Amino acid sequence: MDITIRKALPEDAREYTVCHISCWLSAYQGIIPDEYFNGMLAEQEQRTERCRQAISAPGDCEFYCVMYAGRMIGRLIISNSRDEDKPDAGEINAIYLIKEFWNRGYGGEMLDFAMNALKHKGYNEVFLWVLEENERAKRFYEKHNFVFDGTKKEIVVGKPLIEIRYVFGNLYS
Repeated sequence: MDITIRKALPEDAREYTVCHISCWLSAYQGIIPDEYFNGMLAEQEQRTERCRQAISAPGDCEFYCVMYAGRMIGRLIISNSRDEDKPDAGEINAIYLIKEFWNRGYGGEMLDFAMNALKHKGYNEVFLWVLEENERAKRFYEKHNFVFDGTKKEIVVGKPLIEIRYVFGNLYS
């Protein structure tokens, strides 16, 4: 069975939030502190409302649900660049899949979808940010021809972490 990717709707907010938390628990176990995850679970209702608001008034972002047999198994967010030094690039803000669906090719399908959507918007360059400690994600993006461009920034997600920027240079080649 194949996945389908569709625009998220305000009524998807609860399932989108549950999917978000599930994906993060798998992707960032051992990187982000357990206390942060506990807070995510405790704030699920507030997160759902913020998600509903974001989907209802997305601004430059596009929110997508990744569906398999009627179940949301992933989430995807794309937008115009938020980085001042890349004003003409598109950005993949989030691309997550529930762990039980890893290693089935769905991540590649999601990435292709995001790249095509950004290409359709006229972008030639696409970038995304990856936690420096997330070796699995870095291997995935490198396999799909993204390269680390040397740019790093510190964020705080339960503790200070370093994000690194991966760039895909030419969507038209």
